[in-house]
Amino acid sequence: MALSAQRIPRWLNSIKLNSLITAAQLRSHYRRPGPTLLHRLSARPQVSSDNGFLQWGLKTVRTSSKWNSTSQCTKSSGQEIDSAQSTTLPSVSEQPQKTPNFDSELSLEDLDDVPPLSPLQPVSEQEAVRIIADPPLPPDSFTLRDYVDHSETLQKLVLLGVDLSKIEKHPEAANLLLRLDFEKDINQLLLFLKDLGIEDSQLGAFLTKNYAIFSEDLENLKTRVAYLQSKSFSKSDITQMVRKAPFLLSFSVERLDNRLGFFQKELELNVKKTRDLVVRLPRLLTGSLEPVKENMKVYRLELGFKRNEIQHMITQIPKMLTANKRKLTETFDFVHNVMSVPHHVIVRFPQVFNARLFKVKERHLFLAYLGRAQYDPAKANYISLDKLVSVPDEIFCEEIAKASVQDFEKFLKTL
Repeated sequence: MALSAQRIPRWLNSIKLNSLITAAQLRSHYRRPGPTLLHRLSARPQVSSDNGFLQWGLKTVRTSSKWNSTSQCTKSSGQEIDSAQSTTLPSVSEQPQKTPNFDSELSLEDLDDVPPLSPLQPVSEQEAVRIIADPPLPPDSFTLRDYVDHSETLQKLVLLGVDLSKIEKHPEAANLLLRLDFEKDINQLLLFLKDLGIEDSQLGAFLTKNYAIFSEDLENLKTRVAYLQSKSFSKSDITQMVRKAPFLLSFSVERLDNRLGFFQKELELNVKKTRDLVVRLPRLLTGSLEPVKENMKVYRLELGFKRNEIQHMITQIPKMLTANKRKLTETFDFVHNVMSVPHHVIVRFPQVFNARLFKVKERHLFLAYLGRAQYDPAKANYISLDKLVSVPDEIFCEEIAKASVQDFEKFLKTL
């Protein structure tokens, strides 16, 4: 059916508009993605069941698209559109309109959608010589050192002073470090520790010793600090405790509360003395309780000290609670039975349990040789146990033994 002369121009305009929309749709649908090659380190390191070492995989993901087939599809679609236009109006004698060149008229926004060059694109020999390839990641390794160049997290931890050679002895901790992001997972932890009072120069040693803190939730750490503050521990007390016992923050509030209750009940100490005890020796809250229980029995049953005497000694020397049982009994046997020092004098100077036994023996025997071994405070020429074990050899010889260092050294050769 022939079209009227008045309707032909409007009909032609509609065809041009449809052609323009179709071409734009084809370009948006058949974009020009070049073939790409993506490399990423496996986010989940595994421990081999055969050798127990870290297993890492370099996963390769290939994505490709056939630009030739896409181009052919686009061309064939365009040919079908042109043929449809040429056969629709055989009787129209208007001059053909010039088809706009969309490729030459792309806007700046369209240029952003153009993909980068394909890694499979041929490279000349001159360009290939200038390419510097990164060394590949080892599929498995004995050490974290092989991954430092590829991990920003490990690099920054090394700059902080963290000893990776000690952490890598624990495969689970090593695997965790390789999965962590420094800015997201570690930075807030460092700010928390610095606010707690850990200095920059101490962060490396702290994180090396308590590597388990990387797996702790930051809110849990804040809760444990808040608990200690609720028990009247000052900020300086908490800082001192965390420095001496880095694992302290890894213990739950329930465990910390049980430990404080144990020492207060077992030693029959008041709240203040209990607090002072754990501040001076915070590993009482993190270590095993078995040595403590065993030593309490030794003091009461084997060495014959009364409960109040034990309280006095451990508040003066907290290490007596965790000292080696054999060392305690041997020191007491020599001081009490050989040197004839009674219990009440030992209680006044519990430092003797902290001294090396061979030094106590050498000095006592020298004093006995000189006739000056007198440890009774009620008699003349009294020598306190504190001075006997704490002063250096020069002062011991000059002020206590009243002899020269050479005489003391000659005597030691006779033993």
